[in-house]
Order: sequence, then C-alpha cells, then structure tokens
Amino acid sequence: MAENPQSRLSEEELWPLYRRTKDPAIRDAFIRQYAPLVKYVAGKVAANMPATVEFEDLVGFGVFGLLDAIDKFDPEKNVKFKTYAVTRIRGAIFDELRSIDWVPRSVRQKTKEIEEAVVGLESKLGRPALDSEIADSLGLSEDELLKTMLKISGTSVLSLNDVWYSGDESDKISIGESIESPSSLNPDAAVEREEIKRVIVLAINELPEKEKKVLVLYYYEDLTLKEIGHVLEVTESRVSQLHTKAILRLRAKLTNVRKGII
Repeated sequence: MAENPQSRLSEEELWPLYRRTKDPAIRDAFIRQYAPLVKYVAGKVAANMPATVEFEDLVGFGVFGLLDAIDKFDPEKNVKFKTYAVTRIRGAIFDELRSIDWVPRSVRQKTKEIEEAVVGLESKLGRPALDSEIADSLGLSEDELLKTMLKISGTSVLSLNDVWYSGDESDKISIGESIESPSSLNPDAAVEREEIKRVIVLAINELPEKEKKVLVLYYYEDLTLKEIGHVLEVTESRVSQLHTKAILRLRAKLTNVRKGII
C-alpha cells in the first residue's frame, strides 16, 4: 500500500509538491482535511438566506470551490490556504445560486431600481446619498425604503462576488476579495497588484463608517448578521439594512467608475 503523503511531509511541504506534480493522493488528502471548511462556509451563507435555500445544496456547491482552490492555490503568495479557500468556496456557492436564478423577479427589479437611484444620486452629489434622498428619488418614505431594504437583503450578499477583470480572464478579482481587515483598509497597503483593486478598495473606504464596518465584519471576520448586531449593539434587522445599503452603494460607486462618471 502506498504511503500517505501527509505522513511524510508537513502541509507547508505538500503544497509546493502538489503544485509541481498534481499528485492525486495529495489532492485527496487536502480534500479530506478541508472538507469541514465547506460546511462551515455553507452554514455562514445559509444563515442569511431564505428558508427555501437548502443547506445541503450549498455544501454541494461549495465543494466545487474547494476543488478549484486546491488546484489554483499558490503557496508562494504568502496567503494561508484557509483564507484563500473560503473566498473560492463562497464564490462557488454564489455562482451556482446565480446560475439557477433563485432570486424572485420582483426582488431583482426592486434591487435594480434602488441601485439605479443610488448611482444617479451619488454621481450627482459626489458623496454617499442619505436615506432620505434615496427615498425621495424613489417616491418612498424613509420607512418604506428601509422595509424594502429588508426584503432584498437576502439577495444582496451575492453582489460582492461579482467579478472584475484586470486585463484578461485568467487574472480576475472579486469585490469581496478586495475587502481587507480594518488595519489594512488603506489603499496604499492593500493594492499592489492591479489598478482595478485600487478602485475597489477606494470605493469601500468611501462608504459610511457603519456600512464599512458591516462589510469588514461579514466578509473578513466572517461573522453572521446576528453576531455583527451584538458587536455594533443594534438589531439584526438593522445590520441587514446596513449590509444591503453598503452593497448597493458600493455597486453604484463601481458602476459609475465603469461608466467614467467618477
């Protein structure tokens, strides 16, 4: 019987070896080691999804992300595999959800209307639009706007995994990958690879402070909306609203960049 590669080498030694040889035995060892990570990420995603989204389906989607992460991980980039894999697993889950078009048409339409309103307002004002200004532009009261934010909050999480290409399809960055820890949110430290990442980080930094905190805690610290509520001492529904506004505002900013408005 062939000797288990993990019994001879440390994980740090196995990664360069696998990158050179693509040994199936090493790949299988990594799959077994990191399979629990898929369930962990799926659980985090499921916590903020409608009840109609099955946990086991999310796990199945996430497995593809783990396999992709194992095949593409580069140990020379000084990033921990777990950190890299979480992004790939989450991205695979969202990609599959998007492909099956699980978002109701009415919710998608309402999201688009709010996003377009934010795009228009923020390009005109040159600053983050206030809730009252967004509500006025949509012909809604502030209370109606916040209730609408809650309705679409279960779908806005997909948006940060939209991909931006920095040249060609082999070199792509998701918005979510550009969110850094609070200590490294300044553009000079966070962007050394591509101009597009610099633009994304700048857009994140220009968000209102509470919305930025929600993004960091959710995407970097990996807290659930309920856990973030405890940290910020607000209700879970308020965190959900802040999260949705942050996503819509960020997408609006990046949309304006794409159009050359900003």
